Amino acid sequence: MAQNHAAQAKAAGVAGDPPRKNRRADIAQNGKTLALLGQGIGGVIGNDRVIHRDLRLGVRAKLAGEARAVQSGQPSAGADCPRPPPALGRHIAASDSLPKVAPLSQIPPALNRRRQTLQWAALALLSVLITAGFEVLHLPPALLLGPMIAAIILALPGFSITMPGPAMTAAQGVVGLMVATILPIAMMAEVAAQWPIVLAGTFFTIAASSILGWLLARSGALPGTTAIWGSSPGAASAMVLLSGAYGADIRLVAFMQYLRVACVAVVATVVARLFGVAGGPAPSIIWFPGMPILGVAQTLALAVVLAFVGQRLRLPGATFLLPIGTGMWLTQTGWMQIYLPPWLLALTYAAIGWAIGLRFTPATLGHALRAFPSVFASIMALIAVCGGAAWVLVQFAGIDPLTAYLATSPGGMDSIAIIAASTPVDVAFVMTMHMARFLLVLLLGPMLARWLSRPKGF
Repeated sequence: MAQNHAAQAKAAGVAGDPPRKNRRADIAQNGKTLALLGQGIGGVIGNDRVIHRDLRLGVRAKLAGEARAVQSGQPSAGADCPRPPPALGRHIAASDSLPKVAPLSQIPPALNRRRQTLQWAALALLSVLITAGFEVLHLPPALLLGPMIAAIILALPGFSITMPGPAMTAAQGVVGLMVATILPIAMMAEVAAQWPIVLAGTFFTIAASSILGWLLARSGALPGTTAIWGSSPGAASAMVLLSGAYGADIRLVAFMQYLRVACVAVVATVVARLFGVAGGPAPSIIWFPGMPILGVAQTLALAVVLAFVGQRLRLPGATFLLPIGTGMWLTQTGWMQIYLPPWLLALTYAAIGWAIGLRFTPATLGHALRAFPSVFASIMALIAVCGGAAWVLVQFAGIDPLTAYLATSPGGMDSIAIIAASTPVDVAFVMTMHMARFLLVLLLGPMLARWLSRPKGF
C-alpha cells in the first residue's frame, strides 16, 4: 500500500509539478522581484511615505505567507509546495533591511514652491508678450489666445503647474455674467420685427456648420462630440466652456474655434476692403475705468457663487448657463448692475487660456496638427457657404452686401462687432443675427452634438 502511494505521488510529481530545485529557484526569484517592485513603485508614486511603507509591508507579508505555507507543508494556491529552501529564509530576512530609497518626486517643499513660483512667473511673462503681439495685430481674442498659446508652449516641455479647478469654475461664472450684459432683452424687438430673415439665416448657418462637423467626425479627423462643438458658430469662449461640460476635448475645441475666429476676422476684413471700406483701428482699452469698487466686488462674488451653485447642480453647462440667466434677469429687472472692468475680464480670459493650454501634451498637439488640413478646409467651406447665404439675403431681402456678409459670418461675434462698428453697415441687424444664432446654439448645441456624434449604425 505504501509503495502504491509512493508510486502515485511520484507519478503525480512527474506529471504535474515542476522539479523541487526549480520551484525553490522560482520562489527565491519571486522574493527578489516583489522586493524590487515594492521599492520601484514606492519611488515612482512619490510623496506619500505611507504608500511606500504599505507596499513594503505587503511584500513582507507575501513572502512570510509563502514561507509559512511551505513550512507547514500546506498547499499554497492549490499547489503542493516543498519545504522552504534556505535561500527563501534569507530573502525574507533581507526584506526587513531593504534600502530606504527616497521617491523620485519627493522634493523639499521650499524647493518645490520656488520652482512652481518661477514657472508661474515665466507663464505670466510669456502670456503678456504674446498677448501684446496679438493686440498689435488687432486680433480680438488676444486676451484669451495669448495666454493659451503661452501655456501650450510651456506645457509641452513638462511644466508641472496646473490651473486649480476652483479658479476655472469662477472664471466660467465671470464669462457668464459678461455674456448676460451683451444679451439685452431689447434685442428681442429687433428679432420680432425681422423674424423670418433672422431665423432663416440663423438656421442655415447652424445647419451648415453641423453638417461640416459631422463630416469631420465621420472622416476620423476628430472625435464626434469634439468635431461638432468645434464647428459650432457661436461665441468661441462660450463654446469652449460648454463643450467640456458635454464630454468634448476642450483643447481641440479651442483649437478649432480660435482658428475659425482668425480666419473669419481676416476674410471679413478683406471683404470690407473689397467694398471700399477701410476699417479703422480698434478702440483703445481703458483698463481701469471709473467703476465703484463695491460694485465690482459684488459682481465678482455673484459670479463665483452662481458658478459654484451651478457646479453643485451637476447639470451640463450649469456653471456657465446659470450666471447667464441670472445675470440677464438681474440687469433687466434693475435689481443689480453688473460691473466687469477690462482688467477683471483680462484675468478671467487668462485663467481660461491657461487652464486649456496647460492640458496640452505632445500627443494632443500632434493630433491637432494632423487634423489641421481637414479643419482648415471645413472652415473655409463654411465661410463660403455663409457667403452664399449672404448673397441670398442681398437678392431677396434687399440688404446691402456688406451687412449681409457680416451678419452671416460663422462666429467671431466680438471680431465682427469691431468690424461692424467701424464700417457703414446696419450694426443692429448684424449683432441681432449673431445674438440669435448664439442663443440657438446654446439651446440646440447639446442635442445636435449627441445626435450627430452617434456611432455609425445607430
